[in-house]
Amino acid sequence: MENEIDTLTGLIIGCAMEVHRTLGPGFLESVYEKALAIELGLQGLSYERQMPIHARYKGHAVGDFVSDLLVEKKVLVELKACQSCNPG
Repeated sequence: MENEIDTLTGLIIGCAMEVHRTLGPGFLESVYEKALAIELGLQGLSYERQMPIHARYKGHAVGDFVSDLLVEKKVLVELKACQSCNPG
């Protein structure tokens, strides 16, 4: 299973890099999310956007959140957009 997840995350990262190369910096997270969804689809990967997740820890509910993307029902993808990735 680990090798399958490694392969899948490699494909997702490749899709994200393609989005970054094509769009460049400066857009809102929502724009990158839509573009990444398109790229994942073009690469034949299934995904769900804005998926509600109910987080549990050792049988206890610890919170709810909405993930940006769930790819192949196996990998959660949370996107972050920033003006600059350099600290300071």
